[in-house]
Amino acid sequence: MMGPMEVVTTGRVREAVPPAATDLVGALFVAEAARLVSLARFFVDDRTAAEDLVQEAFIRLARSSHRIRDEDRAAAYLRSIVINLARDHNRRGLVSLRHRPPAVPDEPSAEETASVRESRREVVEALRALPRRQRDCVALRYYLELGIDEIASTLGVSPNSVKTHLTRGLRSLAAQLEERR
Repeated sequence: MMGPMEVVTTGRVREAVPPAATDLVGALFVAEAARLVSLARFFVDDRTAAEDLVQEAFIRLARSSHRIRDEDRAAAYLRSIVINLARDHNRRGLVSLRHRPPAVPDEPSAEETASVRESRREVVEALRALPRRQRDCVALRYYLELGIDEIASTLGVSPNSVKTHLTRGLRSLAAQLEERR
């Protein structure tokens, strides 16, 4: 411990973070990190990349934690950072995919091996094929089990927009999965 202020090194600048911000980020890490890595895996194929995205999200949250007025909304803010970082990662990846060999699949853990089934793989592939907003809404609603208002807050859209995207996304998922059978 460095005294009343933690120092966070972000690569270029060493920034002082107030203790309250450190406590908030630490509490969110304990409560949300594993779920956020799982969420990021819906958007990126590589587990290591998903873990890196979540780590970067926590660094960004720590840097901007002084701007958070409502600590109850910090988790939604953190989820939106992860989703945006995953989008950026995929955008950059589209260009580099043309110039590199395919990634070696992750080695599944014992827990993943026990729970992975063909149907789950099909659902994830169908989810990834959805348009961006539909995919975001469906993943947040049915994977993280967030309410409509929490999803709206995370994505910065209205609750009615979330409901519309959910309805369309579920309809599209059902059609895609029916085609595969």
